Amino acid sequence: MSARPTPTKAGPLSVIAAILLALVVAALNIGLWWWGNRPHGPEDWHGQINGFSVSLFQRYQNPFNQSFPSDDEIDSDLKLLRQYTGRIRTYSTLINPQVFRLAQKEGLKVMAGTAIDTRLENNENELDALIALSRRYPDTIERVLVGNEALFRNDLPLDKMITYLDRARAHIRQPVSIAEPDYIWLKYPELADHVDYITIHLFPFWNGVAVSPQQIRGEDQGAVRQAEDAYLAIKQRFPNKHVVVGEIGWPSNGDHRERAYPSISDEAIFDRQWLIWAKRHDVDYYLFEAFDQPWKEGLGEGRTGAYWGVFNADRQLKFPFTGPVTEDTGWPWKALAASLLALLPMVWFGIRFSRFKLMGRLFFDVLVQLACGLIVWSVTLPFNFYLSWVDWSMLVLLFPAQVAILGILLINGFEFTEVLWRRQWVRHAAPLPPDDQQRQPFVSIHLACYNEPPEMVMITLDSLATLEYENFEVLVIDNNTKDPAIWKPVQEYCEKLGPKFRFFHLEPWPGFKAGALNFGLKETNPKADVVAVIDADYVVRHDWLSTLTGYFHDPKVAVVQCPQAHRDFEHNRFRRMTAWEYDGFFRIGMHHRNERNAIIQHGTMTMVRRSALEGTGGWSEWTICEDAELGLRLMHAGYELVYVDELMGKGLTPADFKAYKSQRYRWAFGAMQILKGRWTWMTKKGPLSSGQRFHFLTGWFSWFADALHLIFTLMAIFWTAGMVGLPQTFSLPMQLFLIPVIGFFFAKAIFGVVLYRARVPCGWYDTIMASLASMSLSHAIARGILHGLTREKTSFVVTAKSRRLGGSNFAAFTPVREEMLMFIALMLCVIGMAKSTAAHFTEGQLWIFILAAQSIPYFSALVGAWIAHRSGDKAG
Repeated sequence: MSARPTPTKAGPLSVIAAILLALVVAALNIGLWWWGNRPHGPEDWHGQINGFSVSLFQRYQNPFNQSFPSDDEIDSDLKLLRQYTGRIRTYSTLINPQVFRLAQKEGLKVMAGTAIDTRLENNENELDALIALSRRYPDTIERVLVGNEALFRNDLPLDKMITYLDRARAHIRQPVSIAEPDYIWLKYPELADHVDYITIHLFPFWNGVAVSPQQIRGEDQGAVRQAEDAYLAIKQRFPNKHVVVGEIGWPSNGDHRERAYPSISDEAIFDRQWLIWAKRHDVDYYLFEAFDQPWKEGLGEGRTGAYWGVFNADRQLKFPFTGPVTEDTGWPWKALAASLLALLPMVWFGIRFSRFKLMGRLFFDVLVQLACGLIVWSVTLPFNFYLSWVDWSMLVLLFPAQVAILGILLINGFEFTEVLWRRQWVRHAAPLPPDDQQRQPFVSIHLACYNEPPEMVMITLDSLATLEYENFEVLVIDNNTKDPAIWKPVQEYCEKLGPKFRFFHLEPWPGFKAGALNFGLKETNPKADVVAVIDADYVVRHDWLSTLTGYFHDPKVAVVQCPQAHRDFEHNRFRRMTAWEYDGFFRIGMHHRNERNAIIQHGTMTMVRRSALEGTGGWSEWTICEDAELGLRLMHAGYELVYVDELMGKGLTPADFKAYKSQRYRWAFGAMQILKGRWTWMTKKGPLSSGQRFHFLTGWFSWFADALHLIFTLMAIFWTAGMVGLPQTFSLPMQLFLIPVIGFFFAKAIFGVVLYRARVPCGWYDTIMASLASMSLSHAIARGILHGLTREKTSFVVTAKSRRLGGSNFAAFTPVREEMLMFIALMLCVIGMAKSTAAHFTEGQLWIFILAAQSIPYFSALVGAWIAHRSGDKAG
């Protein structure tokens, strides 16, 4: 028997190394938080601000819900603003009309605005109120605005707006204007003949211009410079009119706009630079805006609309006007929390797995730190936003899913680390020198079949007949095959092969494959020490038994398992891609699990100690994955399972996509049956080691990721339909939802490809095709997981090894109808998002990317089904 090195206990140096490595990674984490929150040093601003645009709604007030501020609340806001400016700009005469009386009390001058839009009757009321207020407060209202971006929104034609302006000028003594973006004045220069002064809005943010100057085609394109140029262009075009900048500012949060990034530091830089330039050039302006207005989030500007205030919605100044500006003043405690959260896991990992190479320990420590940082970020980020109940509901639903995603990422990362950066496999088994005849255990080989092509079974029997082993028998157990033309030839062939081959036909017989194998146990030769199981399509190597049964001389060994492998696939594109997809698990995952004696036992190419099998209850008929359940039961009984990564036999791949898909559905369903049936074994300390419990709890997490993918996709389709159809209610998902999902998508893809290239002996083409095959099963696995969690039983469908589908090309997609519908739904979502205003925001573009990424498994299923159809029965 080959030596199996045991892990050595970590010495003092290993402990010190683990602590130092964890501290280094924690320090790098704090450095990364510092780097992202470095103080920015825009020029200081001293003095009064020329004016503020104001909407005086408190944090939880909304004019659409008829929730308005009280006199005391408005008075408090005006007292606060009086410390910074002597002028304010309003937007309506009917909403919060007391602001004029209270502004007079505080000594503030007002540029009074009217809400002119498509509501003609409301326009009349607004204009009448403006005339009345202008006469009532002639010293407070210093000038008026008839309409705010009404032409920009195409609410009214130009001639109608001119009528309103002329009427206002006839009845109001104060100067009259209309507020529009600068380009509207250039488009309609005749508008200047009907106003006393020109009011422009300047928003480089909406033009996608970054705050910091960037050299693009040799021109300085900084945001403030663009605003300056726009202002000077209007001054030059209308030299005889006074120009007022009615709105100018920068948002502190929300959705990106091309190169424009909403942040506190960028808002501080932009506002300070503008204030300094405006003072130097004697510009008349109103900074947009005084206070954040959460209710504006649903007004067509996306999430950004809520965050233009110099003060937040709680009336706290977002940034100082002098000194450096820090984006997130709370970053030190967040960085410290993330480091402390990761420190103990990193130290534990470094001590427990000191046998890994330094690069592997560093990689996994970084992964742990990254996960903890994302958790802290995810918990704290929502408090930077004004979230609605819908947002909070989605957050409550998705946060556990994000934690699960990070857990799956760490589990995959552990496998990635162990496979790539181990110094050696701790538990390694290889074929042994053959025993002499006296030491050979007697092996009873059980071959269960149901409705299998007799020619295929005969090939398997021929390979068994040539085994270089003396002490064995073969029991062929046919259960519930109705047609005698299928099972009779196999019976006759067994009789021809001699007394070592016995045939049994069972009809009717319960328990599926497990029931047939339990019958075989009763008929097994009393001399048998080992029961071996193979599938009806396998061709075994002549030395299968002779080089592996020696492991059973160790009484602790209950199972010797070889990989599931395939033949006759080289020239069939579908069979080839599935064969390499299977190979990945046996070359990667089984080695990873074998390190802790936690392999998944497979019902083919496996040998089991008979006394252990019968002593623990035989084959379980309550699960359709009786092989995996038996392996777990034997581990629980204290036995060892040996994995020999040697191809001792090869079978046939599933014949078509329907068979391939149904087999994986069965495995996923059975895994959930085992998880539910043996839950206490895996979650409570007992005979199973911590490593075994870990693998049997987490080994199926990648399949849980497929189930989460399905749930997330359905939620994404629903949410996207809401964003397209009801944008006022359904806003763009926050970065909180997007970044972990995108990161997980890329990380999982990178882990898979790198491990395949390192461990599976195939080229790039086969790696890509195997990845496509794996992704094509995502929906089937998700259904198997969800059904397995919610149902007790399902039917046992034998994996067909001969092709069943034919006919028209459309028939190729019959097995993937659900995947086709999901793909179509996601593509409609992508198109809807691309045509919506959300596509202009970075978050909208990221969401489109996520929708496209979500569609890949469904598209892969369509491609896989088509390849299977076109490949036909072509073999190697």
